[in-house]
Amino acid sequence: MVPLSFTPRHWLPTLVVAFCLCGLTARGEGEPSADKIAEWRKAAEQGNADAQFCLGVCYAEGESVVKDNVEADRWFHKAAEQGNAGAQLQVGLYYANGKRVAKDDVEAAQWFRKSAEQGNAKAQFCLGVCYDEGEGVAKDNVEAYRWLRKAAEQGNAEAQHLLGLRYAQGRGVVKDEVEAAQWFRKAAEQGNADAQSRLGLCYAQGLGVAKDEVEAAQWYRKAADQGDADSQYILGFCCYRGLGVVEDEVEAYKWLNLAAASGNRGAANKRDIIVRNMTPDQIAEAQRLSREWKPNK
Repeated sequence: MVPLSFTPRHWLPTLVVAFCLCGLTARGEGEPSADKIAEWRKAAEQGNADAQFCLGVCYAEGESVVKDNVEADRWFHKAAEQGNAGAQLQVGLYYANGKRVAKDDVEAAQWFRKSAEQGNAKAQFCLGVCYDEGEGVAKDNVEAYRWLRKAAEQGNAEAQHLLGLRYAQGRGVVKDEVEAAQWFRKAAEQGNADAQSRLGLCYAQGLGVAKDEVEAAQWYRKAADQGDADSQYILGFCCYRGLGVVEDEVEAYKWLNLAAASGNRGAANKRDIIVRNMTPDQIAEAQRLSREWKPNK
């Protein structure tokens, strides 16, 4: 199943909206002041769902208050029960992941639906995944496509990537490589590593786009820079063969070594082959580059 994750960064757009809805000053670059927290708490205790959600985020993030998951959960649940879409999404993710509650896919799907029907793109993506995998609901390709499409059209990169896969595979839709490439591009341009890798494949094989090895290598590199092991393997091979990039055994070794460290056995085998033609200095340099590499997230 596609992991249903919810990092603090996913809160931010909804958080700004929530601040505006509850008549409070929108979030700036710094943490909310103590006075602002007190203002939100007063509104939350009076039943303002948006303020309850904001307060839940503050406790979950440890923003201007001591981080407290119990308090965060309490406010999220209060807000969700009153119809706050961001809080409904969060509660759904609690149930989907079994985080601080017993895992319950049916309950998760119900909360995702409540939030999705209010237009929350992340919840629409999650509900689409539920229908795609048959988690908490009966598996349904039509419903999966419908919700993924809604999320994708709102700019959700994860949904755009999955929609691209559906068009590439002809799963639940008529196979359309051009449409697939378009959705992969939308997600890739937002930094989705899986989509960047798939777009690289599109250019490498001419699937829905004109074949272009240089463009393929560029997209593989973007995904590889984020730590995608398959893309690191492919980019290493490109560097070894000079496909879309300048032939470079040191770079090839570096990328293959990184992919191998992530468990890619094909990369380990290819690295062990090319090392036979490398000098000790080249090997040492490639190993240094591997050690110093850090993912670009």
